[in-house]
Amino acid sequence: MSDFEQQAAAIAVDRAGHELRRGRPILLTLGQERALVLAAETLTEPVLAQCAALSADAALVLTASRAAVLHIGPTGHDPILLPLADLPAPPEERATLIRDLADASRDLAAPLRGPFTRIKAAPPESAAVAIKLAKTAFLLPAVVHVPLAAEAALPPGMLEVPAAAVQSYDRIAAETLVPISQARLPVADAENARLYAFRPADGRQEHFALVIGEPDPTAPVLVRLHSECFTGDLLGSLRCDCGEQLRGAVRTINQAGAGILLYLAQEGRGIGLVNKLRAYQLQDQGFDTVEANQRLGFDADERWFLPAANMLRRLGFTRVRLLTNNPEKVKGLAACGIEVVERVAHKFPPNAHNEAYLAAKRKKSGHYL
Repeated sequence: MSDFEQQAAAIAVDRAGHELRRGRPILLTLGQERALVLAAETLTEPVLAQCAALSADAALVLTASRAAVLHIGPTGHDPILLPLADLPAPPEERATLIRDLADASRDLAAPLRGPFTRIKAAPPESAAVAIKLAKTAFLLPAVVHVPLAAEAALPPGMLEVPAAAVQSYDRIAAETLVPISQARLPVADAENARLYAFRPADGRQEHFALVIGEPDPTAPVLVRLHSECFTGDLLGSLRCDCGEQLRGAVRTINQAGAGILLYLAQEGRGIGLVNKLRAYQLQDQGFDTVEANQRLGFDADERWFLPAANMLRRLGFTRVRLLTNNPEKVKGLAACGIEVVERVAHKFPPNAHNEAYLAAKRKKSGHYL
């Protein structure tokens, strides 16, 4: 795929995500297969009625983890499809029901649901691609999938996105990251620092690298991968240890003489800020941080580390001493071609608000805490 084709594919996915966030359908194509896709959380009755009328096989698509929370039996497949026609709600109330089914933070408000009819056959490949597209747009991983016959007429101007573009989006976005700007940036705990901004081909979210001192590219460089955390980094939230980790990493790297902090656009372990707030609601109901993400339909951690690996390569580094308590960061970065010669511990005392959060990371995610 040429650079132009990669950019076009990434832009198509980015545009499709914005359409879903606006509550508009997009056309997903996979070979001869065509399907309309709508995001469950932005669904409205008029749009649902218009799209569902195009196919008797319209279905709500949920991840297996979210379906299990709703007591929908497994099918041996992920995702799981529920025919719209069999949902326990009249047509004029289906959009409301679907929005509630998609959002675990509404479970207490509407606890009695079902029974549900599920499709036991293997789902069409485009259904799984549609879930991935919703995640890419930082929406809940639940969609309405409307398969279309070849002769079905569509409204003019509907955005079309190939499934292949969605499937390759994360890789293209990571591989096309390039530094677009840099500046000297003295910070409170490291006055000799320079900030680099990296942007992918589709022009979407930037990632940043704070290079402290003058690290030697011929030696393993001390590196911290830090996923952005608006609540912890900016607001000083006590629910996590992110703010302490960020500022502590800058101090540690500065004291070591040189190193790099990568500030990655992966809020909430890759689920986005809005969904992280939903997860916080579930944590307030008694679920831990891993359970909360899974009840929303996400994996426990949706991040991957190719963006970080490619940023390091662009800066001229392929061997690192990784400042982390997370063994998955070590494995993930190594899998992307960066040699991790040492894991450097990076932990801070808990407080009354994040004790349970840190305990869950230790017990369920294997963090060295």
